[in-house]
Amino acid sequence: MKINADDLLNSIIASLDRVQFISSEDIPNIDLYMDQVTTFMDSRLRNTVRDEAEDKVLTKTMINNYAKNNLLPPPVKKKYSREHVLLLIFIYYFKNILSINDIQRMLNPMAERYFGKDGGFGVKEIYEQVIAMEPDQIENLKKDIIDKYNSASEDFQEIEGEEQEFLQTFSFICKLSFDVYIKKLMIEKILDEYYRKHGGTGEGGKKEETKKQDSKKDAKKAATKKEK
Repeated sequence: MKINADDLLNSIIASLDRVQFISSEDIPNIDLYMDQVTTFMDSRLRNTVRDEAEDKVLTKTMINNYAKNNLLPPPVKKKYSREHVLLLIFIYYFKNILSINDIQRMLNPMAERYFGKDGGFGVKEIYEQVIAMEPDQIENLKKDIIDKYNSASEDFQEIEGEEQEFLQTFSFICKLSFDVYIKKLMIEKILDEYYRKHGGTGEGGKKEETKKQDSKKDAKKAATKKEK
């Protein structure tokens, strides 16, 4: 690509170097009020939003909705523990690619089995093991992005000028998007297969949806009987 594209690639690679991984030890080991939670998250993840002047990392409404949808255990006396914050970090990253329902399917068992396990294997230990592999993943991502960029640079050689710039940029975006699309499908497949094997909510929370439909049918039947 001849598009100041080298500058674009260098900018993308540099942005990966600026990705901050929040250590569990960086999170205050005291319970925090909601304002303190949003302030902490904003201070550590501000550089990950698209528009730093406008976009919010986390709001009170978001936290309330997560608790309402069972993504997050409720606070204790309006205060959130370190484990609450760790789950919020997972949610922050998951929400960009997964549905709320799929996030719920992953985090509900996490909260039920590992939340509040003082002195045992808990959310903190899980987070630390997962986050430990992130630096290596960043290096792998850099190589993959450079490969896709170089591949896109070879496309549309028969076109010249600004049109070639546009088409090669489009090709680069498509290559990146296809990768995201396939990985999202894989995650959904893994979740569905896991819950088929172990029981639970099944595909996309179908059991819960079936319950809702059954409740509606029961209500409709009851209303019909009253009319008669």
